Amino acid sequence: MQHTPRHRIVVLGAGYAGAVAAGRLARRLRREDAAITLVNAEPHFVERVRMHQLAVGQDLRVRPLDEMFARTGVDVRIARVTGVDADRKTVSVTGPDGAGELAYDTLVYALGSAWNPQDVPGAVEHAHEIAGRPGALRLRERLAGLEAGRSVVVVGGGLTGLEAASEIAEARPDLDVSLTARGELGDWLSPRGRRHLRKVFTALGVTVYENAAVTAVAADHVVTADGTSVPADVTVWTTGFAVHPLARASTLEVTDTGRIVVDATMRSVSHPDVYAVGDAALAAGPGGKPLRMSCASGVPTAWQAADAIAARLTGGKLPSMTPRYFNQCVSLGRGQGLIQYVTADDRAVRAALTGRLAALYKEVVCKSAAWGVANPTLGLPTRRRPVTAGAPAPAPVR
Repeated sequence: MQHTPRHRIVVLGAGYAGAVAAGRLARRLRREDAAITLVNAEPHFVERVRMHQLAVGQDLRVRPLDEMFARTGVDVRIARVTGVDADRKTVSVTGPDGAGELAYDTLVYALGSAWNPQDVPGAVEHAHEIAGRPGALRLRERLAGLEAGRSVVVVGGGLTGLEAASEIAEARPDLDVSLTARGELGDWLSPRGRRHLRKVFTALGVTVYENAAVTAVAADHVVTADGTSVPADVTVWTTGFAVHPLARASTLEVTDTGRIVVDATMRSVSHPDVYAVGDAALAAGPGGKPLRMSCASGVPTAWQAADAIAARLTGGKLPSMTPRYFNQCVSLGRGQGLIQYVTADDRAVRAALTGRLAALYKEVVCKSAAWGVANPTLGLPTRRRPVTAGAPAPAPVR
């Protein structure tokens, strides 16, 4: 009897979205029918939503990928992705054994994003970032060696900036911590949310510069658009994210910011054997509004892509869920938090949870996100289905 080659699925990136997609696929498809390879540059799963905690000296739980995916059938490969050839259906990687190439039948692109210096002069040379573990560790070392009375400026008034500023101010009350925001502090929050945010920042001694876009960064200060010079022995840059550049360098259809254009099932509109999830994808939420780069967006898009891939391979029903939002969770140090409830398309409503209870809520969310990586079907029974004869045929082995 002739043996049918297994359908090769390669997942690039083991952040929240990539890890969930790989694990969910492993629980949807029979091992004898599908070979799932998860490629990641680091050997551990990184809780990106906790990088501000890592930066101030807190120790996070180590989560080795090989342990997380043990006995799942997912082959974890530690390597850096250096290129994607969507026409030849291959991925170039560099790992401990040198450079190599992986062929795929289905690709899940989940390389995510990194910090975005936005071409601001001096940002790359002088600012620290906490978009990933290496940057958070560098900032950790810098803060640990910073003498009392020195100044720290957090640039950016979004969720990452708020968490970083409050965490640093709480952990190091001996430092002069400030935050610069392009608009007003928490201007997207409800009135209750804004009041609580200002109350916490005042209690922590965080100085806020509002309507103050930073236009230059130097070794010991930052300059705002109106020419104000703000002292900064350490500058922490949190003004948004930029996606990995590999997609833009490929033949995949991408936006002007490099995000892969996908349909409702997270499938590339230009290459049907490629799916994009998390920050890498320009995915639509309720009302067609693009989903923001976040863990809250990444995990639902991973569910959508994995279920769509499994459905197409096994002859099942395609998922029809539209990812939506419920709340925005902000930690404000270890003792305070803010849970801003939102509409499906991420607009703040009046209701907000604040204080210690909100901090506990955020901690549960963080733990649940990590648990969800190891349990991508959310504890529901696993049913692996066979790849059907009508599924896309595997490409010839090169």
